[in-house]
Amino acid sequence: MPLYECVFIARNDVTQQQVEAIADSVAAVVGEAGGEVRKREYWGLRGLAYRVKKNRKGHYMLLGLSAPAGAMQEVERQLGLNEDVLREMTIRVESISDEPSAILAKRGDDRERGFRGPKPAGRFSSGRTGGGRDDREEFRARSRDEMDINLNEEV
Repeated sequence: MPLYECVFIARNDVTQQQVEAIADSVAAVVGEAGGEVRKREYWGLRGLAYRVKKNRKGHYMLLGLSAPAGAMQEVERQLGLNEDVLREMTIRVESISDEPSAILAKRGDDRERGFRGPKPAGRFSSGRTGGGRDDREEFRARSRDEMDINLNEEV
């Protein structure tokens, strides 16, 4: 039986349970046709690259499916008719990996890195100037006497 990966994006104002219900309806259609859902990953609420149907964010869901071609056409049709689904994409793959997808693996790597130490002191460390004062020597305001002394020493 052919293998497919289906990713769909649901509107940001639906709940995670409603996204799971959409995935359950896809699983029901595939199950009726004799297929099965081999992988199911919820990627979370993520920002979109551009507005889609007036939405800036969406719930992403990945499904790894083993189903006949007719069932996949029905799945695509139902996802297209669902008002809560912004976009969907289905591709045929050679195999479905049991490992987490690249999206979830990246999220795990970010957590493993943890604290990397304090940030080095820089000229623009926080984006704000902190009242317009800088306590470092090269940016400290000097009196006229100090400037005259420094000029005399250099000459």
